[in-house]
Amino acid sequence: MDKVQKLSAEELLNEVVALLDAEQHDTLLEQLDNLHDAEIANVLEALPPESREALWEITPAEREGEILTHLHEEARATIVDDMEHSELVAAAESMETEDLVEFLEELPEDLTESILYALDQDHRNRLEAMLAYEEDTAGRLMSSDVISVRKDFTLAVVLRWLRRHEKLPPHTDALMVIDETNQYLGKLEMARVVTSNPDLLVADAMEPGAETVRTSATEREVAALFQRRDLISVAVLDDDNHLLGRITIDDVVDVIREEADHVLLKSAGLDEEEDLFAPVVPSAKRRGLWLGINLVTVFMAAWVIGLFEEALSKFVALAVLMPVVASMGGIAGSQTLTLTIRGLALDQIASSNVRWLTIKELSVGVLNGLVWSLVVAGITYVWFEDLGIAVIIAVATLLNLVAAALSGVSIPLILKRMGIDPALSGAVILTTVTDVIGFLSFLGLATVFLL
Repeated sequence: MDKVQKLSAEELLNEVVALLDAEQHDTLLEQLDNLHDAEIANVLEALPPESREALWEITPAEREGEILTHLHEEARATIVDDMEHSELVAAAESMETEDLVEFLEELPEDLTESILYALDQDHRNRLEAMLAYEEDTAGRLMSSDVISVRKDFTLAVVLRWLRRHEKLPPHTDALMVIDETNQYLGKLEMARVVTSNPDLLVADAMEPGAETVRTSATEREVAALFQRRDLISVAVLDDDNHLLGRITIDDVVDVIREEADHVLLKSAGLDEEEDLFAPVVPSAKRRGLWLGINLVTVFMAAWVIGLFEEALSKFVALAVLMPVVASMGGIAGSQTLTLTIRGLALDQIASSNVRWLTIKELSVGVLNGLVWSLVVAGITYVWFEDLGIAVIIAVATLLNLVAAALSGVSIPLILKRMGIDPALSGAVILTTVTDVIGFLSFLGLATVFLL
């Protein structure tokens, strides 16, 4: 077995980074030859922008199309933006139709039309047919790469016909049985083809009541069907029961993973396609939006407390504004925590990139801290007309956002090293850290400078 196949995902990532830093491109190219396209995609997603670009430059051109299909949207966009038009066309030509549909939808319209024009007629026809189906439906998910047989053939004939193929489509667990008008009749398991009497007719060996889906079925419905029935593949039919294609388990796994990512990241106000190693400014902008939304909600809570201002002491502003500092740190920390936990789950974080990730998250914390501390200070000054308190809450907010960024990266890594699942306890610890630091910084500064 090759050395690269013995490496864990973390060890592989560290070795790729070391080879890139040493500019040992020939050795690195040998390593890539032993990796699956999905593994290369995972390594690319786990690299900072400069290293990602360097690895992509030495990636064999004939593998680029398949690797692009395994990348998440935002990470893929960082690579596609720097590709020449001829490279994009070559990559598109090597993609399966269902993957090419998703790829083209992320490109500018003029570039999409140019690539479509460059495809051969058969490929273009299949692509346009798939584009006619609504997004996130079985029609978009299916592959037209399916083997079908007639019911009046014997299994011996089927076997002889199969042997004429150089290879079968991936995950071919069964053959689809149709009549002369392409009407779907059932499924013929490959196990029956191999083990049954060769003189047996397909009609007698097939499963006539096999599960099917319509092109209009949602991806979630398809995933639920695979889960209930433990399917490897399922036929996709139109409204007239004509066989159009099939959906296989690898497609459904992608749907399930995307759904899980969606639930996890949306709970923290993040885009499920966010690139863990995206540049600082775009990351700060994207997360800053949710910090702004959170700011509105915490000021509403502070306003309610402020309604009882007359009953409080002369430093009522401190009691009113305390939740602002703690809550801003909590939401910023949860965003970093969620992305870090996801990166650990996908084996995208290793000792070689932890330092870069920490610096990036601290930079995001500083940038968002500067922006939103000024916003908080402005609102505080208008509300209470006290410059001292406005400055204090601005400094406290900045400190807590930086602390939250550092905690969001370090807490999952420390918990993982201790053998504790960060997904279970990370949020609890993070909330405690941001609350304590938020209250200490705000009230501590107020005590020093106002009393």
